[in-house]
Amino acid sequence: MKNVLVVAPHADDEILGCGGAIVKHLEAGEQVFIAIMTNAALGAPEMFDVAAIEKTRAEAKRSHELLGVTETIFYDFPAPQLEQYPQYKIASALNQLIKEKQIDTLYIPHKGDLHLDHGAIYNACLVAARPVPGQCVKHIYSYETLSETEWGHPTTEAVFIPRKFVALSEHHFEKKLAAMECFASQLKEFPNTRSLEAIRNLAAVRGATIGTHYAESFDIIRSIAD
Repeated sequence: MKNVLVVAPHADDEILGCGGAIVKHLEAGEQVFIAIMTNAALGAPEMFDVAAIEKTRAEAKRSHELLGVTETIFYDFPAPQLEQYPQYKIASALNQLIKEKQIDTLYIPHKGDLHLDHGAIYNACLVAARPVPGQCVKHIYSYETLSETEWGHPTTEAVFIPRKFVALSEHHFEKKLAAMECFASQLKEFPNTRSLEAIRNLAAVRGATIGTHYAESFDIIRSIAD
């Protein structure tokens, strides 16, 4: 049985990026763990108070319970300043989690996203999952996060390249939307990209790319055949 870990810099990134894939993994009988890496009340208390973070974490718990996620793990690394934080500490925590849960498949944010926290988590994930002898991680995919990926650095080394597509049925996609609706504090009105309509539009474009109604797309960072 596969053990899947989705690493999210901030709560809701995991649903925006791979909510449909999470549903499919769970319905296939696989275990899905979600790691929410940051606590902005610690990193920027002048911008985010404890009550706001507790509210968002409660929304994440409801969202993950709706999907049937195996376990949600919250860390307290200081958003939004991870580029100034020792990345070896983040990598060490992730490496410990990977070993503990014997993770086979890892979903991580795209390195070129606008929010620098995403790039810091991307780098820490790659360190934590280095393909040294005995490494259990076989597959690493980066996901696109609406309101971060499409606003990222417009350079060739930072562009998101969709190389892996996960086709979603109406059932899978509607569960993703229902999970995202749990994040009432994070949703915006269309045409903001962090909106339900934008999520549907992106899924439709990714789906049309492969001849289905809905899909999620990922870049392939590493995939080791058995």
